[in-house]
Amino acid sequence: MTSTEIAAVRPARTPRRSGPRSTLTRSSGLGLGIAMIWFSALVLIPLAAVVVTAIDGGWDVFWSTITNGQTAAAIRLTVFTALGVTAVNVVMGPLIAWVLVRDRFWGKSVLEVMIDIPFALPTIVAGLVLLSLYGTDSPIGVDIANQRPAVFLAFLFVTLPFVVRMVQPVLEELDRDVEEAAASLGASRLTTFRRIILPSLTPAITAGAALSFARGVSEYGSLVLLSGNLPFKTEVTSVRILSSIENDNVAAAAAVATVLLAISLAVIVLLDLIQRRVAARG
Repeated sequence: MTSTEIAAVRPARTPRRSGPRSTLTRSSGLGLGIAMIWFSALVLIPLAAVVVTAIDGGWDVFWSTITNGQTAAAIRLTVFTALGVTAVNVVMGPLIAWVLVRDRFWGKSVLEVMIDIPFALPTIVAGLVLLSLYGTDSPIGVDIANQRPAVFLAFLFVTLPFVVRMVQPVLEELDRDVEEAAASLGASRLTTFRRIILPSLTPAITAGAALSFARGVSEYGSLVLLSGNLPFKTEVTSVRILSSIENDNVAAAAAVATVLLAISLAVIVLLDLIQRRVAARG
């Protein structure tokens, strides 16, 4: 076989790619630059300033601040209550969304509006509503004022819509034909939900859970009236931060805020890992 024939049958070499090419045009690059400047001004720079303020006095001061008995108790109460509320929302949020999407009943439109009330209602007004219903003069005989359940209830109230509103549009877009095909092939309802529906809903549930947790750890207005802000009992980190600022101790407030930021980031990463694991197994 001649060299010409060998060259004819030899497959053409694919040119090597030097790397992913940027598809940004001049206008889109300008838009990206403006977006990053805006994001940095609103988020990155303030967060960096809080962290710098927290460690400005040294690690010893930072550590003594966050390990202070009253501060540590407030952090534990806030984080564990937010985690508990998030767990409840992860179960109840998809359930409520399922009822709103898959069922038809009288008063459905009213329920749709009521779910968004915690979004629209000022948090201090929400606190007054909760105090009127679950305080000392409760018309239903349930008094949880100045007790830890008051914190849990306030967190539940303000975080209710997050998972519901994240899951609902995804559930509406799911193809019902796939579920019917799985049922015709003998799949049980549990198998259909676990292998078809849940992997599709997991990203929305995870996003709603992250928003729910973040709102919980930062909540102030809805619980300030009902909880009583009792140290070592019902005082949360937002109240603790405000007290530090009122006492002209900005470094202590920044230290607590930095701890909450680190915990929130860890929870978001964990939720993302869980979401990927569930989606891959589905």
